Amino acid sequence: MRAMVLERPGSPLRSVEMAVPRPGPGEVLVKVAACGVCRTDLHVVDGELPEPKLPLIPGHEIVGHVAALGEGVAGLRPGERVGVPWLGRSCGRCRYCRAGKENLCDRPGFTGYTIDGGYAQTCLADARYVFPLGQGAVAGGEARSAEEAAAPLLCAGLIGYRALKMAGEAEALGLYGFGAAAHIVAQLAAHEGRQVYAFTRPGDWAAQGFARQLGAVFAGDSDKPPPAELDAAILFAPVGALVPAALQAVRKGGIVVAAGIHMSDIPSFPYRLLWGERVLRSVANLTRADGEEFLALAPKVPVVTHTSAYPLQAANEALADLRSGALTGAAVLVP
Repeated sequence: MRAMVLERPGSPLRSVEMAVPRPGPGEVLVKVAACGVCRTDLHVVDGELPEPKLPLIPGHEIVGHVAALGEGVAGLRPGERVGVPWLGRSCGRCRYCRAGKENLCDRPGFTGYTIDGGYAQTCLADARYVFPLGQGAVAGGEARSAEEAAAPLLCAGLIGYRALKMAGEAEALGLYGFGAAAHIVAQLAAHEGRQVYAFTRPGDWAAQGFARQLGAVFAGDSDKPPPAELDAAILFAPVGALVPAALQAVRKGGIVVAAGIHMSDIPSFPYRLLWGERVLRSVANLTRADGEEFLALAPKVPVVTHTSAYPLQAANEALADLRSGALTGAAVLVP
C-alpha cells in the first residue's frame, strides 16, 4: 500500500510503499476512501505536539470500508462503511474511563499521533472505536463522493460538537477561527436557533463571506470587538491572544471554550476580564458517545461539508495550504 509517512517532526511527509497490515485480535483493517486534513495533523507534523509515534502515518478523520476483521470482532461486516476518529483507544481502567470520561484517559491511543492513521490506502483500527456510517450518517456537499464529504465529521465535526455542548445554552455565539470545525458548528448552531458571530484572521474576506453564507449574523476581524455582547465563544484558532479578547467579548456569566489541542501561550490579562463569573474551559478529545450523538444529528440538520480534495501524494501541499490559511472549509486526501 502507499502511505505518507512522517519520519521527523518539521520535515515533509515522505511517500512510502508498505505492506498491507493484517488485523490482530479486536482490530479491523479499513480500506481508506478519504481522510480529512486536520489542524491537529499540522501540529503533529510541525512538532508542536510532543512525542508522536515515529515513523508515523498521520490522519484521524478517516472514512473507508471494512477490508478485513481480526479475531473476536463483532458488529462490523466486510465492505461496511466506517469512520475512524482521533480517539483510537482508551484503557478502560483509569479513574476517568471508569467515570465515563474516556476522553481524559491516562493511557489513551490517538489515531495519527500514537497510532498510525489514514494518510494511506489502508489502516488498522481498534474495532471498539470505529463508527459504522450508514447512508444517513454521511453529510452531503460539494464533494465528489459521500466519503469525502463525511471525512471532516470525524474530528472537525466531533470536536466542534463537543465544544458547542460546553458552550451551554448560549444564544449569541462567537466562533474564533472559521475553518473546518467552525463551518460545521455554525450549521449546528443555526439549526438550534442561535446567532453566530464569526471572527477570522484580520482581512480574511473570503472566510468572512463564507461564514455569512452559512448563516452568521456577523463576520469580522478577530482583533476587533463584536457589535453585540456574546453569551459564549468557542476558540478554534490556536492563538493564545484570542483568550482575553474572547473573555472581553462575552457577558457576565459567559463561557469561553478553547477547542484546540494546542495553542500559543496565553498572554496575561486583568482579572476583571474573568470576573463576573465568566468561565474559561478547554475541550479535550472526544468520547464515543459524542460520536454517536453527533453522527445521528448531522443528517437531521443536515450538515453540509465544504471540502477541497487532494490526492494522497499531495498531503504536503494540503498541509501547507492549511498552514497558510489558503483553505475555505476542509481539506481531504483521497487515495
